[in-house]
Amino acid sequence: MKVNRQSLSNRVVHWLTALSIFWLIVTGVGQMPVYKRYFVTEIPGLSFLGSYFTTLNQHYIAGAILIAVGFYHLFYHAMRREFDILPRRGDVRASIAVIKAMLKGEPEPPSEKYLPEQRLAYAFIALTILLMVVSGVMKSWKNLTGNELSDFWLYWAATLHNAGMMLLIFGIIAHLAAFWLKPNRKLLGGMVHGKVEAHYVLERHGKWKEGIKRAQKALEREA
Repeated sequence: MKVNRQSLSNRVVHWLTALSIFWLIVTGVGQMPVYKRYFVTEIPGLSFLGSYFTTLNQHYIAGAILIAVGFYHLFYHAMRREFDILPRRGDVRASIAVIKAMLKGEPEPPSEKYLPEQRLAYAFIALTILLMVVSGVMKSWKNLTGNELSDFWLYWAATLHNAGMMLLIFGIIAHLAAFWLKPNRKLLGGMVHGKVEAHYVLERHGKWKEGIKRAQKALEREA
């Protein structure tokens, strides 16, 4: 028996964010002569990656989608007063305890709807996206007719944008690597169809009151 863990809104936001970030990275690298240098443009269907203006326009489109999704995400959860994904005091210590328990195969301390490391990962990726959006808007500003930025601001906008991209790639790799740990694999379904197993909720999310109620009801129906 399964219980709902992620709403349709959360899943749509998650995948639109993931896809737009993926395309931002692909087209952002396209602003440099990397694809032609390493013959990526010779691969059938990928010749467009060698066109500066094509990748630039697609970069802007992906960026606009990411910004729109971000505003929707913030507005939606603020209106519903849902803040359970935000980091809390003690999350670093709690994350270490959870990871140690997973690696040793020992019982984990009970968690709420989101694991402490999930809340920290959310904050890291959100702040990195904010850094990239702000620096990206600064870089784009100079491309609009009549607008100019000093060399100082252009340098720092480009530097922070590139640093943000590297941090974001690191965050994505760490996020995906977390599913190498077996207990985390059961969370994958939550971002696809929104549901996780009732027994999983009872075993791992003992502090998630609403989830516990749903899991118990699901198991009672099964019985």
